[in-house]
Formats: sequence, structure tokens, C-alpha cells
Amino acid sequence: MTSLPDNSDSYSLLAPGPVNLHPEVLKTLALPMIHHRTPEFDAILKRVLKKMKDIFQTTEDVYMLTSTGSGGMEALLVNVLSPGDKVIAIVSGKFGERWAEMAKTFGAEVHVIDVPWGETVSVAAVSELLKKHPDTRAVLCQACETSTAVAHPIEDLGRVIAPYTETLFFVDGITALGAYPLPMDAWGIDGIVAGSQKAFMLPTGMSFISFSKKAAKFFDSAKSPRFYFDVRKEKKANAAGETFFSSNVALIRCLDVVLDLILAEGLDAHYARIHRRAEFTRKFAQELGFTLYAKSPSDSVTALKVPPAMDGQKIRLHLEEVHNITIMGGQDQAKGKIIRIGHMGYIQDAEMLRLIECLGQCLYHFDSGFITLEQVAMVVRDAQNYLEQNG
Repeated sequence: MTSLPDNSDSYSLLAPGPVNLHPEVLKTLALPMIHHRTPEFDAILKRVLKKMKDIFQTTEDVYMLTSTGSGGMEALLVNVLSPGDKVIAIVSGKFGERWAEMAKTFGAEVHVIDVPWGETVSVAAVSELLKKHPDTRAVLCQACETSTAVAHPIEDLGRVIAPYTETLFFVDGITALGAYPLPMDAWGIDGIVAGSQKAFMLPTGMSFISFSKKAAKFFDSAKSPRFYFDVRKEKKANAAGETFFSSNVALIRCLDVVLDLILAEGLDAHYARIHRRAEFTRKFAQELGFTLYAKSPSDSVTALKVPPAMDGQKIRLHLEEVHNITIMGGQDQAKGKIIRIGHMGYIQDAEMLRLIECLGQCLYHFDSGFITLEQVAMVVRDAQNYLEQNG
């Protein structure tokens, strides 16, 4: 096959979020603005709220907030917590750290389970800590810890936490929900948050949350300060066919389109397509000489350890400046040691193939003795065959 030119005009956004937008989303973003208090938008809102339950796989209400995912994480906490409540926070990366700090900010007594970066939490460790603190109000965990690409055992954790009638299981599904199975009701999840810029293929700017009935009983007794994120206001407004504050008309209108696309394809087929991208990336990146960072890798994002003596930050920058491909590097203790590649959004096979070729060229650029261009070409040919045989 013919190698792509180094300065290809084709831009690929292959980060863990934001992601490539679906062409139908781009068309919808270009439509004239409408007001959020009109029959036209009311009909859109009603459709979206109903369809979101199918994505969350819940019979409970799903609420839409004009905020990033971190706002949704905060909204889950403030609607059920009071100062002094005990919280168990599973910290396995940057976003676990963030959620633990949020809980501390609102006066919770936070017990941290530190998990080495790249590893998954021990369900037994969570069980033991719950036995020591049976009055825990909430257990916090990322479904996918975006900074490490680790997928935690959410279903197993749900089973352990469920018997504690006053303890809630809260899940950060920002880099997971809509990308792989995470059924809220079936897995005993009491609160979950998702983000618009991930599997929902939208720009950044909205978070989506839902609470179980078990969690909702704490809404009125929670003493954490809340105003914008008071879900009781949103619940009442949604029941009347509106949002409490001004609606994010542009993104909600796009969400209506995306939900139709996902549900028409079917969740299983949608998940399978993302899984195929993840498997492809893991397989051929390793053939180039990278190794997996996460011991239990997520299908939404892959973290790759760069070869010894190479700098992941330089590889990421070279990909962007020379090959017009955006991925992400590592954070904090993983900075320079890993690169992270997202599998959500509108990604075509040609982009996946081009990524493998350009990653190989980067390795050759930074250490020509590590891999030859002939070896890169062989991996790319194998990758092309894989895509054709596993379409």
C-alpha cells in the first residue's frame, strides 16, 4: 500500500474526549437557533429525555445539565450528601482524585482506597472497608478511569454494595456510558454521570445524570449547599416539559439526532463497533512495540506504554504537528510514559489504519534502531487485512 504523506490535510481527533463529531451533528449545529420555551423545543426535549433512559438502561429519570462532566459529578454528591457523611472514594487516577476532593470540599469524611495507576480496584478491599464503615453514605468509582484507561469491575462492586440499604453506589461513567455496557438498574448503580463530549459524539458542554430510587430518598434531607445543581428543581421542570434553567438548545437538538442513530443501530451493535476499534488499536500498537498500561483495559480508551527511552509527550506532539492526529499523553506520574487513544465518536477505518502507520513512523523518527520502515509497512498491511476481514 502507498504510505500517507507526512502532512496529510485530513485531521483526526482520536482523544478520549472530545471526539470527532458525527456528520449529522455538524449539520444540526448549523441550523438556525430556536428558543427553549417553544412547542418545537418542548417536543425535542420530551423525546430526548425518554430516549436517554434507554442509553442509561434505567426506568428512572435522566437529567441534563449544562456543565462539563465534573459538574455532573458534583451534582451527584450535593443532592445526597450532608457534612460529616462518610464516603469511600476509589482513587486510581486523576479523576478518582478529583471526585474524592469534591466530597471533601462538601464536608464529607472521605476514606480513600488507593489503587496503583494502571490497576483495577479489589472488590474484596471495598467489601472490607464497608464492613468497617457500614454507615457509609456513598461509594465513588470511575467506570473507566480516563487517565489510565482502566475499566473497573462495576457489576461486581454493585453486588457488594447493594445489601447496604443506606449506602449509595455512585459511578463516574463519563468515559464509559454509551461506549460499552453499563446498565444502571441491572448493576445496582444508584447514581451515574455521563458527558456529551464522549460516546454521545457531541461538543463539550453537557453532563447527564440519573439517580436510583434508593438515592432519591436523600434529596430532601441532604444538607450540602446546592442551587444550580439542585436536582429537585430540574425534576419538577422536566415533569412540566421544560428545563429549570435555560436549555442548551444546540446540544440537546444534536443529542436527539445522535440518540436516534445509536438506538436505530442497537446498543449491542454500537458497543461492538467501539470494541472493534479498541481491539484493533491494542493489537497493532503492540505489534509496533507499545505495551498496554491498563491491566483491565477499557473499550472507550486505550493507554499505551511507550518504548523505553522514548517520551510519550514528544510522540503525541509529533503526531499532531506532523501527521495532523490528536491523541493524549499521560498525566502526573504517567506523564511522558504513556499515550492515550480514544475509540469513541465518529471514527472511520481509514483513520484507524492511518493512526497505526503514523505511530510506526513516530517510533522510527525518535529511534530509527527500534523499528524499520519496512516493519512498519508490514504491520500496516496486517492491520489493513484485519479491518477487511473483521468489517
